[in-house]
Amino acid sequence: MKKIESSLLNMVLSLFLICAVMSAALASVYMFTKDPIANADKKKINDAIGLVLPPFDNSPADESFKIGITQNIDGNSAADTLVFYPAYKDGKLVGTAISSYTFKGYSGYISVMVGISSDGTIFNTKVMDQKETPGLGTKMTDTKFHDQFNGINPEEFKLQVKKDGGDVDAITAATISSRAYCDALNRAVNAFKTNMASAPASDSASSIQLNEGGIE
Repeated sequence: MKKIESSLLNMVLSLFLICAVMSAALASVYMFTKDPIANADKKKINDAIGLVLPPFDNSPADESFKIGITQNIDGNSAADTLVFYPAYKDGKLVGTAISSYTFKGYSGYISVMVGISSDGTIFNTKVMDQKETPGLGTKMTDTKFHDQFNGINPEEFKLQVKKDGGDVDAITAATISSRAYCDALNRAVNAFKTNMASAPASDSASSIQLNEGGIE
């Protein structure tokens, strides 16, 4: 077999061939895994919605929409969005799950699914993502902590830890994580009050009128 001459042109061609083969392989892996990953993500969201809202018979993940919000970061205003998942039973709105978040955790970002009934009370909440300290901040996933929010009316219950003058029992030795959880819930509650609180229980997705904050 004739030995390939070592030249700049041959090296470039060889590198190009290797890159083309690797790109094709990565594209194939992406095509094969794209749908399963998307379906897994959708199932995770629907499972969480099923935990934080009363029974429903639609697919909230398929009827989701984004609401524009303004958040304060170190004294500066910044625009962002929250995803709303409306849930219906026999055509009537029974609640809305809101994918909320905070960056105030001990380890930064925490994502919480907040279920709010059509009357504005919190039905249930579920942590979707967090990297808090094991054995301390991670206790936000324990029912002992997050169940204290079930059924509360944010108009009558101050969503702050008791150390800050609120009504929330903080996790022992994890006040920062507890405050962060409250921050995520407050973000969802405020967005709901601004955009959904005036929607009658019989409203359908197509007839809900959104207030300031907008929709995407």
